[in-house]
Amino acid sequence: MENSSSEPQPLLALVDALRRLPGVGVRTARRMAYHLLQHDLKAAEQLGRALTDAVERLQHCELCNGFTEIAVCATCDHPERDRSLLCIVETPADQNSIEATHGYQGLYYVLMGRLAPLEGMGPDELDFDRVLKRANDGVVQEVILATNFTAEGETTAHYLSEAIRARGIKVTRLARGVPAGSEIEYVDAGTVAWALMERKPT
Repeated sequence: MENSSSEPQPLLALVDALRRLPGVGVRTARRMAYHLLQHDLKAAEQLGRALTDAVERLQHCELCNGFTEIAVCATCDHPERDRSLLCIVETPADQNSIEATHGYQGLYYVLMGRLAPLEGMGPDELDFDRVLKRANDGVVQEVILATNFTAEGETTAHYLSEAIRARGIKVTRLARGVPAGSEIEYVDAGTVAWALMERKPT
């Protein structure tokens, strides 16, 4: 990070923290920091409290690995969800996009990432043993692989498909209604809904 002796340490620490957000470089982080401190101290305080509250209160759901305040999230605990369907996604944002279609009533597993060996993300880091155990609970009859259509997402889907099918469980993949190279979080709900309906065996 660029350093400037004219900037006090708390400001440098704030800029460094903001840099950790995806797509945010030093200049953008510094601009955000100055904006908050110069023009919106109330928002800065709100942001600080919200982050602290989220870190202290959120945990991973015991079943789907998504974020929740309790051991089992509301989605996994919902009595009307179809427990025979398990949709595997990369992130909570991807899960939200699928939920927005209102066309899927099964359950989820959130990987919290994707296979990316060059970034140090392998099967162990993503705890694939836990994924396979979840899929092989004796209730799940179909696993829908809804990882992104990026190189890493495709690799992740292929790896999981092979491992899950070896356990005698039906595996399908989102149809190509989702454009190649795209991330599900940014695809419109109608396209995601169509991809779900048109999913194919892997």
